[in-house]
Amino acid sequence: MTYVRTGVITILTLLVVMTGVSMPARALDGDAILLQVDRNLNPESYEMYRKLINIEPDGSKREFVLYTIKKGQDKMVALFLAPASEKGRSTLRLEDNMWLYLPNVGKPLRITSLQSIVGGVFNNSDILRLDYTSEYDVESITEQDDRFHLNLKAKSNTVAYDHLEMEVDKETVIPTEIRCYASSGILIKTLHYSKVKDFGNGLVRPSMLETDSPLQKGYRSVMLFDGITPREFSDETFTLSFLPKVEELR
Repeated sequence: MTYVRTGVITILTLLVVMTGVSMPARALDGDAILLQVDRNLNPESYEMYRKLINIEPDGSKREFVLYTIKKGQDKMVALFLAPASEKGRSTLRLEDNMWLYLPNVGKPLRITSLQSIVGGVFNNSDILRLDYTSEYDVESITEQDDRFHLNLKAKSNTVAYDHLEMEVDKETVIPTEIRCYASSGILIKTLHYSKVKDFGNGLVRPSMLETDSPLQKGYRSVMLFDGITPREFSDETFTLSFLPKVEELR
């Protein structure tokens, strides 16, 4: 299937042309564009390596290296490779449920989306992010010069952010900035995508994600992406019993 502004025409668009029945084009465009954003950021199932950097107001930093795998729209695992104090820890996300495995504890512990296993501005939902289309509906879309502006609403109250304002580059259909809000309307944080890179296998996307928050003034967190590769995994890989064995996948 192909999408609006990327040379792809949806089945619904064809029906409009053939029957002459009018349909809400803006809503159709918004859904298609958000789905294309997801696929332009990541394959549906993949493995990748990331570095997370937390930057304090005084300039000091703490870094983490993670190996991450994802399957479909609802399964993700992340394994800590560095620093040495975190090595062997792993996290599992199944839809809205999350767990943290600690080797010295020996059993998974439940965690929440708004907590952060690494500290800093990124929370667990940011680190274990599923496709945007799996968590948000498009409420409206507008065009402004070289970008689309999407207003997204969470599909349930278990999602970390009640609504998002997403700026998407028209030419690449890649997000450049996302503002994340609470249900009260308070801005929680802003995500900034930058440094577009060719990862191979037809994937050209930002290699850096930065975030800052008015609630944590002076603090910043950065996520650097590397080695994003399509790969298929069995469902067994995304189970609590497999968390101690994630290292075997590398």
